[in-house]
Amino acid sequence: MSWSPSSWRDFPIKQQPEYKDKELLKKVEEELKTFPPLIFSGEARSLKEKLALAGRGEAFIIQGGDCAESFAAFNADTIKNLFKLILQMSVVVAYSSGKPVVKIGRLAGQFAKPRSSDFEERDGVKLPSYRGDIINDIAFSKEAREADPNRMIRAYYQSAATMNLLRAFSRGGLADLTKVHQWNLDFIKSHPIGKRYEEISCQIDKAMKFLKAAGLTPDNTPQLKQTTLYTSHEALLLNYEEALTRVDSITNDWYNTSAHMLWIGDRTRDLDGAHIEYFRGIKNPIGCKVGPTMKPDELIDLITALNPDNEEGKLNLIVRMGAKKIDELFPPLLKAVKEANKNVVWTIDPMHGNVEKSSNGFKTRDFDNILSEVKSFFRIHQENGTVAAGVHLEMTGEDVTECTGSSSCPITVDDLSSRYHTQCDPRLNAKQALELAFMISENF
Repeated sequence: MSWSPSSWRDFPIKQQPEYKDKELLKKVEEELKTFPPLIFSGEARSLKEKLALAGRGEAFIIQGGDCAESFAAFNADTIKNLFKLILQMSVVVAYSSGKPVVKIGRLAGQFAKPRSSDFEERDGVKLPSYRGDIINDIAFSKEAREADPNRMIRAYYQSAATMNLLRAFSRGGLADLTKVHQWNLDFIKSHPIGKRYEEISCQIDKAMKFLKAAGLTPDNTPQLKQTTLYTSHEALLLNYEEALTRVDSITNDWYNTSAHMLWIGDRTRDLDGAHIEYFRGIKNPIGCKVGPTMKPDELIDLITALNPDNEEGKLNLIVRMGAKKIDELFPPLLKAVKEANKNVVWTIDPMHGNVEKSSNGFKTRDFDNILSEVKSFFRIHQENGTVAAGVHLEMTGEDVTECTGSSSCPITVDDLSSRYHTQCDPRLNAKQALELAFMISENF
């Protein structure tokens, strides 16, 4: 079948808002089509090459960031702290494994969120669910919950500002390996996990002094002072994604220019649905969540639809089974893909399958369950002779109290209300994320 950036409109679609003002929606879409791209197609191709390395076990992927970006909480410090945390985690894994780390942020576009219900009810009042700041507002009122097309314009400009800052951090000196100590976030430094990171930093300092003696410095070797942080988000709101889908002037292929990598959620991966139709036509590296309802035959059909040429690095399968289900449900899927000789990149999302409701009403995740699912993911790959290529995390560089547990940060249910700031789902704080990185490093 022929494909175009708008062909998804002829297919059934899930998890979309109902816009009342269709003329305004069309006007906003046309305006977005005139805006500059947020990423360049060559960067997406570069990421695909690095994902191919990870799929072969020659690199490792760390993908992380907010569950949903916020208009209200947008500031430079939050972005910088997440950037530092990803650098810290990457250093821990790269130092232990000897492999390059592919760094991907869930930011500069992670605004739309799927919901389990179209409506939310409080005290007898029923309103449309909050679907992310790109669609409506989290405040519980009729006006706030109405889908507003103009929010796509604001999301674009915030994404552009975020991209600008990330490029400055990546190229402007913050990623300099002579400054690894400066990446240690203030509220972590005196903590045991921060001290453990400092030990690695001191070893890197010694290595940098040796390199300097050999004539290699950040000034004459850019790899020592620069890095690349790719961006990603769930491409849920297809009106926005279509408007930022452009023809690459070099290859004449279609690329989504809103992010380097985009993924399909577990709720929108229907083979006959609009999201699969849209994704099959773009040349970006793409991801797809693989949840507990996925069947082996369905997964093979999905891989064939999304990666018909069986390209390495093209398709990232993001497993999200839950700690209690992964041992039973994941091996049959892994074996089916292996037997079909499909080239995929396997990563683990240990967050979404481990959501629970605390006794005091907070949505949370227990760190022990997160850790357990990651360990099972590595073990299952080892048993099958396949590659555990990376992790996909909802996390923040802020000192929040949203996920319980962990030896480095023993947050209890009673602590959740202290600093619970997420827009939707609970995130790992910096201590918990760094602890997870150390655990991952022990698997190499």
